[in-house]
This record gives sequence, C-alpha cells and structure tokens, in this order.
Amino acid sequence: MDRGTDTGANTGHGAGDGTAEHAVGRIPLAVVVVDRSGLVSHWSTGARRLFGADKEAAVGRPALDLLPVSGALPDEEEHHTPPYGAYSPYDEVGHDLETSLDGQLSYPAAGRARLTVPERSGMGVPPPAGWGRDRVDVLWWAYPLVGPGSGRLLVLAADAEALRQGDDEVAVERIAPGFALHTDFPGAEELAHGLPEILPSMSVGEGARIVAQVLELGYPVLEFSQHDRVPVTPDWGVPRRAERRARRERAARAVAQGLPVPEELKDEGEDLEYAAVRERLEFLNEVSGRIGTSLDLSRTIIEVSKAVVPRFTDVAGTYLREQVVAGEGFPDGVPDTTTMWHRVAVEHTDEPGRWDDVVPVGEAMPFPAHTPFFQCMTTGEPVLVPRISEQMGHAIAAQFEKRDIRPLITHRSMLVVPLKARNVVLGFMILLRHPEREVFDDMDRVTGAELAARAGLVLDNARMYTYQENVAETLQDSMLPQIEAHRPGCDIATRYLPGTLLGRVGGDWFDSVKLPGARTALVVGDVMGHGLNSAAMMGQLRTAVQTMAALDLPPAQLLRNLDDLAQRLGDHYLATCLYAVYDPIVGELHIANAGHIPPVLVRALDGRSELLDLPTGAPIGVGGVPFEAVRVRVEPGDRLVMCTDGLVEVRGEDIGVGLATLCESAAHPAASMDDACDTIIRALNTRGGRKDDVALLMARLNGIEPEDVAEWRLALDCAEVARARAAVREQVHSWGLGSLADTTELLVGELVTNAVRHTHSRRIELRLVRGDTLLCEVDDDDHTLPSLLSTGPTDEFGRGLRVVSTLAREWGASRTGAGKTVWFELTLQRRRR
Repeated sequence: MDRGTDTGANTGHGAGDGTAEHAVGRIPLAVVVVDRSGLVSHWSTGARRLFGADKEAAVGRPALDLLPVSGALPDEEEHHTPPYGAYSPYDEVGHDLETSLDGQLSYPAAGRARLTVPERSGMGVPPPAGWGRDRVDVLWWAYPLVGPGSGRLLVLAADAEALRQGDDEVAVERIAPGFALHTDFPGAEELAHGLPEILPSMSVGEGARIVAQVLELGYPVLEFSQHDRVPVTPDWGVPRRAERRARRERAARAVAQGLPVPEELKDEGEDLEYAAVRERLEFLNEVSGRIGTSLDLSRTIIEVSKAVVPRFTDVAGTYLREQVVAGEGFPDGVPDTTTMWHRVAVEHTDEPGRWDDVVPVGEAMPFPAHTPFFQCMTTGEPVLVPRISEQMGHAIAAQFEKRDIRPLITHRSMLVVPLKARNVVLGFMILLRHPEREVFDDMDRVTGAELAARAGLVLDNARMYTYQENVAETLQDSMLPQIEAHRPGCDIATRYLPGTLLGRVGGDWFDSVKLPGARTALVVGDVMGHGLNSAAMMGQLRTAVQTMAALDLPPAQLLRNLDDLAQRLGDHYLATCLYAVYDPIVGELHIANAGHIPPVLVRALDGRSELLDLPTGAPIGVGGVPFEAVRVRVEPGDRLVMCTDGLVEVRGEDIGVGLATLCESAAHPAASMDDACDTIIRALNTRGGRKDDVALLMARLNGIEPEDVAEWRLALDCAEVARARAAVREQVHSWGLGSLADTTELLVGELVTNAVRHTHSRRIELRLVRGDTLLCEVDDDDHTLPSLLSTGPTDEFGRGLRVVSTLAREWGASRTGAGKTVWFELTLQRRRR
C-alpha cells in the first residue's frame, strides 16, 4: 500500500437540523499507512500539507515521530518544540492516536485533538486553509489492518477548521469523527464502490480485502450532532473556473447542442456561439505552440501529453505502435488484436505517483476488440464515453493483470482520440476527466480530434527524423571497421564522433590492415562534405584502400591508385588520406600523405610529442598529382596519433591552435590506450564550435625484438622440407613453446611443400615471429593464391591447406611485389611487457 490519492471529506451528503448546513463543503484528507514495524509506508499529499513533512522525509520513518498526537501541549517555560508539533486531547472525543499507533489496535478508533504547529517557513509546503495560527483542530480515524499485506494501520486525518467556519462565520458547536454502517445513508452502493478512491492504490486482491475490512468496521463519518452524520467521500481537488468563464461555457454548450440559452446567461454581452468557437481555436492554437519544439521523439511525446492537462482533461495517457517507438519504418496495415501498443506517457492532476504502479510508462500490451481503444485505432475516429460504467470499468481492468485500475477510471468521462498521419494510426490518447468535472461532449470530441490530428503530424515528423537518423547512423557504423586492439608489434585504439549537421553522417574513416612480414597498415581519411553521399564515397574509398593494401602496394603507389579511382568515380568529391605502414621488426614507419593534417608522434623516451613533417600532397580526386612517401624511425613504446581535421578545426579559429592542443594532449600520460584517446577527445571536443565528424586512431608501436624473429632461406629442393621442419622444431623449443612444436612442424611442412612445388626461380623464405601469437610466413615467387579444394579418397594432392585451416588459429595468403606470402598463426599466452 505505497500509493495514494489527494482525497477529502465531502460533507454534502447528509441531512440535518440545519446546523450541518454551515459545514457543507470539502475537507482535504491526510492518508497515512503504518506497517507492522511502526514505520510509515504511505504518506499522501494531504498528509504533507497537514503535518508539514514531505513524502521523501516521511516514508520509512517511525509513525510516532510524524504523528505526535498524545500528551499535553508543551509548557510555556520549555524552550524546545517537537519536530511537527504536539497534540493534546480535545473535548474528550475519541481515543488517543499515539496509543493506537503504538499498541496493537484491534478495533477502529477515532478522535479529535489540537495540534501545536511550529514555524512553517522553509518547509516548502503550501499551508492549508486557516494556516498561520498556533493550533490546528484535527479529526482522525484509525483502522486496524489484518491479512497478508504489509500495512498494519490505516490513518485518515483532516483539518476540522474548515467545518467550523461557514460563509457567515457561524461556528458549529460539535464536530466529531465517528463510524457508521455505509447502509445507513442513501446511495450505500455508491459509497461502497467509491471507498477505494479514499485508499492508496493497490492490487485487486489487497484492495478488496482492505475495502471489506473498512466496510465491516464502519464507514468514516462526521458527526455534527447526536443525530446528524455525514459520510466521508473523496475530494479530487479539481480547480474551479472563474464564474464568468463557467457561465460562458454553459451558454456555449447550449448553443453547440442546439438548445435555448437560459435567460440568466444572455447578459454576457457577446455572441455565445462565436465565443465558444473562439475559445476552442485559442486552445488549439495554444497547444500547437507548445508541441513540436524539437524533433526529438521522446520530448515531443511529453509535450503532447502536458499540453492538454489540466485545461482540457485531467488524465492523458499516450500509446504508440511498436514500430513508431522503435524508430522503424512507417507502420503498414490496420491494427488488430495482436498489435502491440507502448504506453509512452501518462500525465495527470492526481496525487504524484497514483498512476505509476498501476499503469507504468514503458509497458506494452495489445487491446481486445471489445474495448473503445480498439474501436478508435481501427476506425481512426474519436470514441466518446460520457461515463465509464461499472461494467466497462471491469472489462477494461481485466486487461491489467494483478492491478485494479477500476478506482482510477470508473465513473470518469473518457475520450479516446487517434494520433494519425497520412491516414495511418500511429497511436492514440486516452483522455479522462474526474467525476466532478463536466463530461466530454460533442464539442470536446471535435476539439480532441483536431488536437490529435495536429499532435499526430508532429509525432510523425519526429518519428521520420528519428528513423532517418537511425538509418544514417546504422550506415555509418556499418562502414567503420571493428579493428582488433592488438596487431603484431603494436596496439591500436580508435574513436569516432558523429558530426552535428546533416543527419550526423560524414565521410571520416579509419582502418587497419594486416600485411605480410608482421607489418600493419594504418589509415585515416576524410571525404570532404557531409551527408549520405559523402558516407557512400567514404565506403568506396575505404574498400579500395583495403584491397590495395592487401596487394602490399607501397604507400605512395597506393595513394596514386586511389586518386585514379576517385577520378573514375566522378569529380564531385575530394578526400584527404594518410596511409602509414609500420614494420615492427625494422622499427620503421613508411608514410604518405594526400592533403591530410600531419600525424603526431609521441616519443616514449622523453614523452615529447611532435607533428611529423611530411610532404603534404594533394587531396584524393584532384588528379595528376604525384605523391611522396617518407620513412620515419621509431622506438618501442612510441605512439602514433592520426585524426581528421574535425577534431582540431573550429570555425573562426586558426587550425594551428587545434594542432598545438592535439600535440599537448597526446603527450599526456595515460594508464591505457583508451584513456589516452579519451584525454585527447576531452581536450579538443570541449572547445565548442565543432560541426564536423571526427575519426581518431592511436597506435602504440611496441616493436618486435630481434630474438623474437627467426628467418631461413630455402632452396628449390624437396629435401628442404625436412630441413625446414627440423629448424622450426628447434626454434620453437628454444622459445619455450614446446607444446606447439608438433603442430608448427606439421603446418610448416605443408606450406614449404606447396612453395617448392609452385615456385619458379626465387629462393623460398621462411619466417617465424613470436609475439601475441606464433606467426609463420612462407614467401615464394608464384603470384597464384592458394585456395581450399574439395578432395576425394583417391586424390593425392589438395589436403595440405585443409590441414592448415583446421589446426591454425588463423591463416591467409596475400600477393606481394615479388609473388605471394602464405601465413598461419597459432595461439599462445600473451606475454606481459
């Protein structure tokens, strides 16, 4: 029992001797639930206003600390004041509430007391009517709760001062809380059905149990004399409209319904029909101005819900089709009983939290054909229910397992309006008015339909934008590679930041390609411009770089070929590109630049960073321009930082400032490669003004020690196969990798045998490299790449590569300038550096 409502006592149900007439009105009720440990488990808004403690401060605290309702008032000489005041018995009416809280109450109790109120300033709660005095006259009812639930005591409390003063300031001599059978009053069935509205929200079973106990123990009443009693009923606190506006609305409704306007309403001095239409248009215009302030789908949904509460309705629940919420394409076909609808927003004027547990946002559910919601979403027309009957309320509540929503919807007026775009229902809104408020009518139906039509267009625009963004980001993500963090002799980390313009899609990319000889190609490029066309061109160029890198082309020649390709693809796009080949055995970078910003090299020896001085070259796509490559010596531990200009370039600022910041942030010590990338992003991305997308690649050049490399040259002789096996076995044992000796020997024998069989004139080269894996490469001068073959029982050849494919962690072949390289890798535990 952890949810409640703003409730109150409606004293207009009883008949009396005239004394009670001065007390007719509504009294806000405080609703408190105490659990079996004596702690507050529910604290309503009415309790916050009456006792001065916020819900967050009250729930979980001992009830006696918050309801100090026994004992005499503190003496005048005392200098301390209880936290929330103190009570003393008053008029000898009823029991002591502290005793009820502290003891094992087995019967209902009621009483009346005076509350001494401490200074209320700074509590952040609005004072109730009559506040500002030292004492408050409080009536209370307490019910013992039995059963499986956590609640032990239900306490209702009210400020009786409102009952003591009428419009003519005539005081009522006697007001006391009491209990009576609900059948003692007219409309007993309505009282019984309305009782859940006084109580906190709960499950169907628990609610029925509590209601049965309250009805059995006695309905809460107010006694004005020995014979006049009035039942306590909910007060939803619906704000009253100004009298003039209410009169105008009544007259306008009469005109809209074709009824004669009462004489007492004709003195308004203006055309009532025109006034009604004008007010409707003003409302719609106001709503239109409040929704659609952004293209964010979530924000738009909240704006639509808040625009109609409380002026047009008291509760607004928004449901959208699954495809709309997921940002997918436009939903097809008419909804049916299997269509899933997501509750995306619930806005209301009830007590905060009253709807949260019963109808939580985010829940998805279908609706059966007999509900008004299904009728709305299949016909695309508004559905008006003047009052939700008990039968309809039960039918709707049947869709909510283990939750009783009947107290929330029964006897309310309901209007269900479709959210449509291009004649397709995207969702619908459920609008509910409190029972005390005027029911929805035909004019409201028209207004709601117009409101939903405007909201539907706004939601569709947001949906389309979200869908296009998702498509663009999916395309961008699919074009960017998933680079391995570890390559032979180097570690790599990358970052990509989408731009802030044109769908967050751009032409920046990075890549890494494994090359023969334990080398690694590192690439960063940028197609000039933004949008899908740039991204598409980027995808073509990246694929071309991957293909040409696999041919082991020198960096300058690769850029030359890429420029020729761009010319053939069209002259509408230019691109910059930086291509570097790292040889960890030699300790060297071979780099060529095509109009790109230079990379940063951070030296491990002294932590100094520098922009590498490279020939700039022309952008890819200019055509007819030569490219030049340079070689740079590097040491183990050096870091190479390559990025696109979107990271360092800011409109209105010299690019040299960004490059200097890049050098400084790249040299900053970091615990890992990822941390180093994040440091650079933070340093450069917080300067503001960035519109372009960003690609960042960082490589730590670890190198490979000479003792981790073994090479042999083999003659074109079948006897060399045995020599290669023996040499490899000996080398593997010397590295302490004896467990891999047999497998390595077998696979090397297969590759060398193929090389001897297919090479022409050049000697065969065999290389073993120990790193994170054991890499074996065999070079020969034959340009034909090997492939797996299907073999039969009688075939003498074709099984070697199948053995390699089965036993190796990874294998492959690539062309080189002199022929080809066939390689395989075996897994070994990574060594700590």
